[in-house]
Amino acid sequence: MSLGDTVAIIDIGSNSVRLVVYENLSRAPGQVFNEKEMAGLGRQVASTGMLAADAVEKALAALVRFRILCEAMHVAQLRVIATAAARYASNGPDFIARAEAAVGQPIELISGDREAYLSALGVISGFDRPNGVVGDLGGGSLELAAVDGSRVGEGVSLALGGLALMDRAKNSIKAAEKIVRDDLDNHPQLAAMRGRDFFAVGGTWRALATLHQRQSGYPLNVMHGYTVSAREASEFVRLVERADAAMLESIEAISSARRPLLAYGALVLDQLIKRGRPRQVVISAHGVREGLMHEQLAPAERDADALLRGAQDYNQLRARDPRHAADLIPWAERLLDSAYPNDEPALKRLQIAACLLSDIGWRAHPDYRGEQTLNVIAHAPFSGVDHAGRAFLSLTAFYRYAGLKGAAPAAEGLRRLLTPRVLERAHVVAAIFRVAYLMSAGMPGILSQTTLVCDDRRLILSLPPEFRSLASQRVTGRLKQLARLLGREVEIR
Repeated sequence: MSLGDTVAIIDIGSNSVRLVVYENLSRAPGQVFNEKEMAGLGRQVASTGMLAADAVEKALAALVRFRILCEAMHVAQLRVIATAAARYASNGPDFIARAEAAVGQPIELISGDREAYLSALGVISGFDRPNGVVGDLGGGSLELAAVDGSRVGEGVSLALGGLALMDRAKNSIKAAEKIVRDDLDNHPQLAAMRGRDFFAVGGTWRALATLHQRQSGYPLNVMHGYTVSAREASEFVRLVERADAAMLESIEAISSARRPLLAYGALVLDQLIKRGRPRQVVISAHGVREGLMHEQLAPAERDADALLRGAQDYNQLRARDPRHAADLIPWAERLLDSAYPNDEPALKRLQIAACLLSDIGWRAHPDYRGEQTLNVIAHAPFSGVDHAGRAFLSLTAFYRYAGLKGAAPAAEGLRRLLTPRVLERAHVVAAIFRVAYLMSAGMPGILSQTTLVCDDRRLILSLPPEFRSLASQRVTGRLKQLARLLGREVEIR
């Protein structure tokens, strides 16, 4: 990370004021720092039209703190935005003036339409060709916008954020249900949702997903990309709607500031599912801030593959010699293309990412490389990959280090996310790596002078005369292991 490259965004929302510092402006930037203050600026705006005085002071103190931190981190570029609470409050302009003095930076007060657009861009930045409707539930508003690949449809902003809804309904869930039903009437974004994905953005919906993960014993503790069928999501949120308020307040897995909003967030999601009838609900950790980042990228950088860019970064930072991946990718592709000539592009993409991540665990203790690398990849801040893809990449690296018969509780959990066919492929790719690294020691210049392919009956390794000695007993043993997976016999030329 270069101190001159860091980019920071401060998001003054209706519930929280958050600072996120990224290591650079790129397709897959890493987060250097992420901090928030639950100021609750929007908790009384619907009923009083004003930002509460204590919430204002809390937010201003946070902005001063964030300014000091950005100066300490030598942030190269800082952008500050404010959303629904400051947008709707009569004392919003006064707050913005004081906030600009506190943070020492101009503040962009974004409109509801722009907030919807940026949320949709954030989802585009975080998923591989998303198709459906984005819903961003904040403290003061709900934004809806359709997405299709890299295109964003018309957006709408509704005063259905958790704090605003609670305030409008005077803390009555029954009254809130009527408000939500009335406000959601006749919006084209709901029709655009039918049979497609609904991308849920916002802390309250992530908190609901955390509860669902824990209830179902889900094996991967990652929010981004967590997917639930619309029917199952609807059944779950109805349970939360009906739950006793005291029970929701006691849930330790959720921050105390989020707990009162759970039932209201569940109510909004339930009504969206009923009216929009999406295929499934997909949780997105990317939203307005990531949309701001994505908006600033050059067109070529926007079009880059987020997963492969992130895997390249990990390869550059952690592999013994990052150049080895440039040899390994075509070497492995040649074999996989000969073994699986009609492979789908999505699996080929994962196999390239697996090559880039194949040597990131070499510094760990040999006895634990498999488990440690599995955990690093499973929980890495990758975008552009679903949970099944994470499981494939994690297990491929695990079996590469631990052996094809390796076992660990985390690996057994992730196996549940893969179909038998894809799990078998993870074993095959790991077996290829076990041959490649034994032959090359993870260094460039060797694999590029050899070939490994198969025909109908044989797995054929071809070596130049000067590399004859690389076909050692251990290499031959691993070749035979790979050949058994492919249903072939080994031949060394």
